[in-house]
Amino acid sequence: MNKKILNWFLVFIWAGIIFFLSHQPGLKSNLPSEYDFILRKLAHISEYAILTFLLIKAFSQHQLSKKRILFFSVFLAVLYAFSDEYHQSFISQRTGVFRDVVIDSFGIFLVWLKEMKYYNKNKYE
Repeated sequence: MNKKILNWFLVFIWAGIIFFLSHQPGLKSNLPSEYDFILRKLAHISEYAILTFLLIKAFSQHQLSKKRILFFSVFLAVLYAFSDEYHQSFISQRTGVFRDVVIDSFGIFLVWLKEMKYYNKNKYE
């Protein structure tokens, strides 16, 4: 399989996993509520960090500058975070809240920051 196709395939698979998890009514663990809350928010950060990483890999297969790759990756990840919260607003025992988009964006920001540090370091070598 072509590397470009494989990278986009992984993006769509991961987006599908996020969609599937968001579609589950009342998704909670059996942990006490404060630990469950922390676990779910760490999951938000992780799943969007992974999505952003996969988007960067996919866009890197195209003839784009590093700045455009990062811009499009971050833009699409944040857009997907908004759409995910909107989707959750239609699911029983779930709510779509802006706070979760901010938490998702923290994972997106961490990957962006790592990529920018790598880009700036290698830019001058």
